[in-house]
Amino acid sequence: MRIRRIGISVISLVAVAAMTAPLASATVTKKKTAPLSVLVTNDDGVGAPGIDQLVEALRKDKTLKVTVIAPATNQSGTGRKVTGGTLVSAPATTASGYKATAVTGYPADSIIFALDQGGMPTKPNLVISGINTGQNLGGITPLSGTVGAATEAAAHGIPALATSQGLGTTVDYPASVKQVTAWIKAHRKKITPVKGKKVKVTLDNLNTPTCKPGTAVRGLQVVAVATTFDGALSATEVDCASTLTNPKTDIEAFNEGYAALSNLPVP
Repeated sequence: MRIRRIGISVISLVAVAAMTAPLASATVTKKKTAPLSVLVTNDDGVGAPGIDQLVEALRKDKTLKVTVIAPATNQSGTGRKVTGGTLVSAPATTASGYKATAVTGYPADSIIFALDQGGMPTKPNLVISGINTGQNLGGITPLSGTVGAATEAAAHGIPALATSQGLGTTVDYPASVKQVTAWIKAHRKKITPVKGKKVKVTLDNLNTPTCKPGTAVRGLQVVAVATTFDGALSATEVDCASTLTNPKTDIEAFNEGYAALSNLPVP
């Protein structure tokens, strides 16, 4: 009898476990959070290679919902210029065929269209502008359309990241993609909405060098924006084999082989 009771108890426990397993699974499913909404734009135009490689990487992350709204044509160097009035837009795709919207206007216009003129039904959690072809450092930072679009997003109350890949014989966009995905991972908790709490708006400018063959980006340095133009447009000065540490400015960090991240003032 004793053995029989133990057998019955075991069977009962198995039965209870089987009945509760679906309930446990259902509980886990309910706890899943909604994907983070990311608006991607740029200043090189919707068909540019930089935005294409960024979008192709982000779309693989099932925890992100990616929307692309970008200028119809190259608008480099236009800063935060805006057209004004009702903007013209048209359906488009990135170079790899991802669905997008092309806006006739400046990079900042793409943000205005998305947020103020019905381009997106709801505000995104994050705006990423880039990947720009060529670095935006030091004194030229305010002139960058890539930075201009990110600045417009921050002015609308949305955390934003401007990202640019340094010039080189073959522009190394994957190096920027790696830095951007790492940035999202590091900042995700801060930019994810929590009921009753206001998300802090930040505006970051990320510049990643294109290293010479045989060398690689040395890591990330958070640095101040240099107040000069010196070296900002030069790719020949980049030395990813450098041993210098603790760079003081974005230009110095970039030219010594680091990805340079600078926090910009939110308008």
